[in-house]
Amino acid sequence: MRLLQLGFFLALASGLSALLIYISGVSDLHTTTKLSDQDLEALQSLQSGFKKCVSKNGLGLQAVTKGSDYCQVTLNFPTDTVPKWKDPKTGQLEGLSFEFNLCEAVATWEQVRNSTTILTREFIDALPNGWEDYAWRRINKGVLLNRCENNTLCLEKLSLVLPKTPPYVPKQFDRCAVIGNSGDLLQTKFGKEIDDYDVVIRENGAPIENYTEFVGKKSSFRLLNRGSAKALDKVIELDETRKEVLIIKTTIHDIMNKMIQEVPINNPVYLMLGASFGSAAKGTGLKALEFALSICESVDMYGFTVDPGYKEWTRYFSESRQGHTPLHGRAYYQMMECLGDKIFL
Repeated sequence: MRLLQLGFFLALASGLSALLIYISGVSDLHTTTKLSDQDLEALQSLQSGFKKCVSKNGLGLQAVTKGSDYCQVTLNFPTDTVPKWKDPKTGQLEGLSFEFNLCEAVATWEQVRNSTTILTREFIDALPNGWEDYAWRRINKGVLLNRCENNTLCLEKLSLVLPKTPPYVPKQFDRCAVIGNSGDLLQTKFGKEIDDYDVVIRENGAPIENYTEFVGKKSSFRLLNRGSAKALDKVIELDETRKEVLIIKTTIHDIMNKMIQEVPINNPVYLMLGASFGSAAKGTGLKALEFALSICESVDMYGFTVDPGYKEWTRYFSESRQGHTPLHGRAYYQMMECLGDKIFL
């Protein structure tokens, strides 16, 4: 899967004025607002190219459109797909159709590509009441800190992971690879190809040792969920160079601070500051892609598929697991692949 230069794609495929109209909240581009023929042609090209890409690369997925809203698409799984995941609240099985707005996705990614995704003191200080309204939310059990009325105490808890200014800037690196954890990685030996990238980004506790011919050995950054972050002492052992930058997508915990100081952990450790990609995009994989888009000129994705039956997430290093909304996630990754695919350029 590949995400090419989204800024270039945005200018070519979407039409700047058409996209600005969408951002303003206009959905029916034909009847509500007058667009130029060039804008309409650009949006039609966006939709048409996307549908062709899904048909070619979607492993059975189909992109369906209705009416004159060229931004809106529905991705449908084959009717014989048997979903496994059930909503724990309703008990309902996951559906087979998912709606996406292509213009909204591109606009969000373009915003990410022009901003930092690392939490900094500069960011908190710039917010109106940043410490009282936001900072305590990034500390485990921060609600007990009286909304950071005592800034000194909150700063003490955040100090080990809170740089003053952004340590990375947009497009700082050229070619980057984000490595997912799919079992499909074992079907192709991508190791040498992955190691050829300028930056390699991995997730959680995904191992490198014993799998280098499939996933490479280079590792520049590692995105961590809450569970992995509480085992920082084990995570740092996954990279033999001990130079990975560790980025936590949730909150800082006293356990983490203690390990950083006492183990000690010399790797840089930061908190993720990110945008919201919606209900299908809460996992560590999407946060890793978001981070990559914020620092890289181009991004390639490896290991972001599910098994051919679209039933469950697989891992290259362990048994399959029943992760949340695997079909929705699979459809979202397909959208990302096709919005960045060279078919549009």
